[in-house]
Amino acid sequence: MTTSVTNNVGGTGAASATTAALGNTMNQADFLKLLTTQLQTQDPTNPLDNSQFVSQLAQFSQLASTQDLNTSLNNLSSQITSSLQTSQVLGSAGLVGRHVLVPSANLSYAGSALDGAVGVTGATANVQVAIKDGSGKVVRTLDLGTQAAGLARFSWDGMDDNGKPVPPGDYGVTAADVGGDALSTYVDGTVSGVGYGGSDVGTYVQVSGVGGVPLSAIAQIN
Repeated sequence: MTTSVTNNVGGTGAASATTAALGNTMNQADFLKLLTTQLQTQDPTNPLDNSQFVSQLAQFSQLASTQDLNTSLNNLSSQITSSLQTSQVLGSAGLVGRHVLVPSANLSYAGSALDGAVGVTGATANVQVAIKDGSGKVVRTLDLGTQAAGLARFSWDGMDDNGKPVPPGDYGVTAADVGGDALSTYVDGTVSGVGYGGSDVGTYVQVSGVGGVPLSAIAQIN
């Protein structure tokens, strides 16, 4: 709160105090210092008017009350935010051990079948999923055919297009429709933990084969 005080006072002390106080937003200490300086340097032949003095005291009281209110509101806001964050993390603990679909363009193959999904934005034909090795070479193409809008599920058994098993490791996954337009991909993983990653991340879940994923990014809980 910025408060200006006008009074006919003598001496350079009050003028200097006034200039310093008005140069920035005035706090309680500045206001009290200015008021004290005015009383000490006032012209004895023209003392501070009682009504002005009472008015300045009222302004000081209002300033103090406003600052206290702002502090209380900030503390309350912090407490509410912290409480909501804690509640969200605790509420998400029930996801541990559950399977979830989360956005990902990677598959971590360890020898067992992997499930995923394609985000289809509108009814389209010939939806295809391509599994790629580390060099970007397509090792398996899954033809999902015509799909309605929504999540089109797929499963990869770890075989290449020739029916031979691929070695365990990390693989890329992409999807496209009949027109060649890219579609978003999701992978199925087990939630192993939940946590809070700060204001930028929020509550997140740790998904096997994927890593940390924001809670809001979960597309489906199985």
